[in-house]
Amino acid sequence: MLAPHHDEAATDAAPDAEAAEPVLALDGVTLTATFGAQPVAALRGLRLSIGRGKVLGVVGESGAGKSMLGRLISGLLPAGFDVTSGSMRFGGRDLLAMPAPARRALLGRQIAFVPQEPLTALDPLWTIGRAFDEHLAHIGVPASERASTALRALESVQLPVPEQMLGRYPHQLSGGQCQRVLIAMAFASNPALLIADEPTTALDVLTQTRVMTMLAAQQRQHGSAVLLITHDLRLAAHVCDEIAVMYAGDLVEYGPARDVLDAPRHPYTRALKYATPDLLGPRRRLPVLPHQMPGLSALAGIAGCRFAPRCPVGDRACAASHAERVAPNGHRVACVEACEHAGAADDGAPVPSLPAVVGDGRPVAELREASLVYTSTDGLLGRRKTSFTAVKPLSLRIMPGEFVGIVGESGSGKTSVARLLMGIEPPTDGRVLIGGEDLTHGGEARVRRAREQVQIIFQDPQSALNPRRTVERLLTQALEAAGLPATDAAERLARAQALQRDVGLPADTLQRFPTQLSGGQKQRVNIGRALCAAPQLIVADEIVSGLDVSVQAQILNLLLALRRERQIAVLLISHDLAVVRYLCSRVLVMRRGEVVEEGATGDVFAAPRHPYTKALIEAVPGEAGVPWPPAPLEAAA
Repeated sequence: MLAPHHDEAATDAAPDAEAAEPVLALDGVTLTATFGAQPVAALRGLRLSIGRGKVLGVVGESGAGKSMLGRLISGLLPAGFDVTSGSMRFGGRDLLAMPAPARRALLGRQIAFVPQEPLTALDPLWTIGRAFDEHLAHIGVPASERASTALRALESVQLPVPEQMLGRYPHQLSGGQCQRVLIAMAFASNPALLIADEPTTALDVLTQTRVMTMLAAQQRQHGSAVLLITHDLRLAAHVCDEIAVMYAGDLVEYGPARDVLDAPRHPYTRALKYATPDLLGPRRRLPVLPHQMPGLSALAGIAGCRFAPRCPVGDRACAASHAERVAPNGHRVACVEACEHAGAADDGAPVPSLPAVVGDGRPVAELREASLVYTSTDGLLGRRKTSFTAVKPLSLRIMPGEFVGIVGESGSGKTSVARLLMGIEPPTDGRVLIGGEDLTHGGEARVRRAREQVQIIFQDPQSALNPRRTVERLLTQALEAAGLPATDAAERLARAQALQRDVGLPADTLQRFPTQLSGGQKQRVNIGRALCAAPQLIVADEIVSGLDVSVQAQILNLLLALRRERQIAVLLISHDLAVVRYLCSRVLVMRRGEVVEEGATGDVFAAPRHPYTKALIEAVPGEAGVPWPPAPLEAAA
């Protein structure tokens, strides 16, 4: 089930429920897209099923076909995509043979959906009450019952003061609260099937745990089948009964959740597992898959295993083979036997310990009892003032080449610390120094030069890049700020080529535009752009949270290489404790604007002293044999 999947309370069906017809069953479904006169199988021969009260996790990188599978089930396929073979039975009826109006009538009623971006899914101009009312009207709840139904639904996901929640707008709620609203709306119709598409992406670990706990409680109460789409293999192993691993439209591995995590058989599944850093235990090198997942136009030329061109253990036979092997427990793997039992490349190579300081003893950035208080006015004529302490008095020194991580829930003050160090916000009290220059009391010209020594890498690589600039111009934006004449094309090209080599971009990307790059390439451009100014400190704000684990591994290894070569200091803000442990020698744990624990990363995570740090660590899905979510959080949620 969704909270530990061995929970017996989740299966309240008839005694022969295992033999009963599944809620959803796909048998040999092939979804074909047409490029000109060339048909391409976007999804190829899919076979999977979900029983009542069961959870199927679908994992894989971007482009694997996970979301396309969700759109296929919900009948929301884009133009040019058609099912050319197979059947898709839902509640005993073939959805593919059903008239379009009848199939649409199932959406929101029998088939519900929890999207990835709650703030995008909720209309910003509607209150939560109006959004709920519209949804309840769609599923046929009488007008006289909608208000009480909405209140009961919000109470069921344990949102505080539901009456007040109904009058609020989405921007007045946290991301986790918005996600709980969507879960309550999804289960309001008591659906037979729920599709949850990356419902916890970009949420901090405590909020993720609360959201998954709420989703689990609702699923147990209603006995719904759940299709959980996620890129997090470890999370799926804890909350799912079975896992389906997809690659380029193929189902490459399918089996019991714990088997897939503990003993992955397909080389791609092993690559996903080993590309994820561990929170505890020996630090190991993250292996990186070569090249990228093929796009739709390239799939027509691959008759056999679509993973073969990237497989670290494959051979020529793999490119021609598309066979499936089945173990006695039903564990299926689309791989030849030799590759199935081969070890993954670099699946346990240790990495050197992180030195605390690389350079000399002079800090590149420093906070001295710095605090940040936001003040606002309201009331008649703005006479009433309210204040919010974002950062309590904090002292922090970052040395050359030192990687420092900051972890904590959303709203804990992590980004406010970054804004202080970048000079975006002046401290309410205390001092901020960059390279020894006091940003709070220095001269204007000297302060401006000091600020140039701090660069930022943003969370979303897509929105951070001007779509009208080429990669060459993006990489060298800092030269414009320094006053380099636009006509000095030779110097600009030379700098762009050097940065392109430093961050591992292919040479032919310099004249491309952001829309022509993958997500990982875009983030490399962001890193190269930050390096162009030769900064002393880089602020990295959730820079891998939206990336696939394989791309994440590339970026993390790149940052470690830059640390060795350039002695650049990094302040890493992240919800992912394992990423912080992999990169950072020191970590600060923040809660409500205060650092509650600080120390060497390995020591803090291995033996936390503060109860809040312990709660953060326990909220991270670990090995499949460890119960998750932790009982105290589940009870408190």
